[in-house]
Amino acid sequence: MKQDLLTILDLGKDLVEEILDLAVDMKTHRGAPAHRSILGGKSVATIYEKPSTRTKLSFAVGIYELGGNAIELTASGSQLSRGETYADTGHVLERYVHGVVFRALKHEAVCELAAACGVPVINALSDQHHPCQILGDLMTVQERFGRLHGVEIAFVGNGSNIVHSLMCGVAVLGLKLRVATPPSATPLDSVKELVAPVAQASGAVIEYGVDPIAMVTGADVVYTDVWFDMGKDHERDARLHEYRPYQLDDALLAHAKPTAVVMHCLPAMRGEEITNEVMDGPQSIVFDQAENRLHVQKAIMAKLLV
Repeated sequence: MKQDLLTILDLGKDLVEEILDLAVDMKTHRGAPAHRSILGGKSVATIYEKPSTRTKLSFAVGIYELGGNAIELTASGSQLSRGETYADTGHVLERYVHGVVFRALKHEAVCELAAACGVPVINALSDQHHPCQILGDLMTVQERFGRLHGVEIAFVGNGSNIVHSLMCGVAVLGLKLRVATPPSATPLDSVKELVAPVAQASGAVIEYGVDPIAMVTGADVVYTDVWFDMGKDHERDARLHEYRPYQLDDALLAHAKPTAVVMHCLPAMRGEEITNEVMDGPQSIVFDQAENRLHVQKAIMAKLLV
């Protein structure tokens, strides 16, 4: 039976831990001859409806390093641009390739394609979830602290797809997360409802609030993201004042533990959600996150597409 990755909740605790362990091994032994055969003879379709730097590069390099063949499609360069349904596209893809990586405008599109497609579908970002990013981030936290349990994560800013996937990852693994967002940009209630029973079963603790100082105080990790999602830049002028208290600057970071690290999924709008001093400072592990996308996505493909 195929295993999709639409949200981290799809994987469960055991598979998430296996992926993280394998990602560490793949990073440690990058270029090992044995890795070249993992996707040997397999083709992977990558579909991009949104611009991409890290996702496109890391999946293309990862597929190559696992011995597979990446075939890139864009919405404008495929029949999706003429109104072909995601379901019909999924039925076609399953006849040609061994897996699909889909960066979509809408989460519903990923779900529709996956439901129709007989090969595994990996969500490479949608408006509601970004599971590959957060799996790479969990790898990065584990790499820095030597563990995940007992590490307290705080997020400040927009209740985005990053927050939703953080909630899912924390819930699955039984970790601690505090989320501070403006009242108009809280995480979706539908995602909170999905996550709640999983968190209760795992012992995860997830707190939501609007006070960034309260949520950051005592944290081991302080995470932020762009305030305005792709396609919503027009909201900046009207809503920028709401977000100013959530800027990750030296003053806010001072409320976290002295040993705290700073995370950002990139791209960063420097001077908005994060200052140059923090982004480029000694506590930043932002580019470690970007690097680990490659390794965790290789592990995901090795687990789901083989």
